[in-house]
Amino acid sequence: MERKRIIVGAAGASGFPVLEACLKIISDETDFASCLIMSDNAGLTLAHEMGKQQETYEGYADYVFSPGEIGALPASGTFQTEGMLIVPCSMKTAAGIYSGYTDNLLLRAADVTLKEHRTLVLGVRETPLSSIHLRNLYELSKLPGVWIVPLMMTFYHHPKEIGDMVYHMAAKLLEPFGIEPKEYRRWNGL
Repeated sequence: MERKRIIVGAAGASGFPVLEACLKIISDETDFASCLIMSDNAGLTLAHEMGKQQETYEGYADYVFSPGEIGALPASGTFQTEGMLIVPCSMKTAAGIYSGYTDNLLLRAADVTLKEHRTLVLGVRETPLSSIHLRNLYELSKLPGVWIVPLMMTFYHHPKEIGDMVYHMAAKLLEPFGIEPKEYRRWNGL
């Protein structure tokens, strides 16, 4: 049986520990495969934030595409996927998606995801948010299948270390695709 594909994009915003956790969770799922697209700026932020090279993250993915490969498989609606996750998603990338600006494979894949009415999860990362950011995110949130998931840490699951918060955030981002790792703790009330 062919595995369900999720396109995983990464823009140049902060948040690469969450991307790493998402890729590891997907790789543990026998029914899913990840298709990674990292923007040019993603590699710069990744090196600064994690002290790792892009190739490390590419090793977690099942398929890897360069942002310049505008004619690659994710650029077409005939490439069957469950949808797309972009984490971290910069405000530049969110603005590009909202305006339909598709000058690289990351933006084109998001555009295809929208036109094919598939799930698009944006793990947005910026603070504070300007009125322009909020408008773009609001307009995107009104589109079918779009999930705006700010990278905001939670505490109700009693994290013992930062890694616990990162893992919980990654699980929240993957929930719309039907992936729920066994360590994920939902809110059970007071």
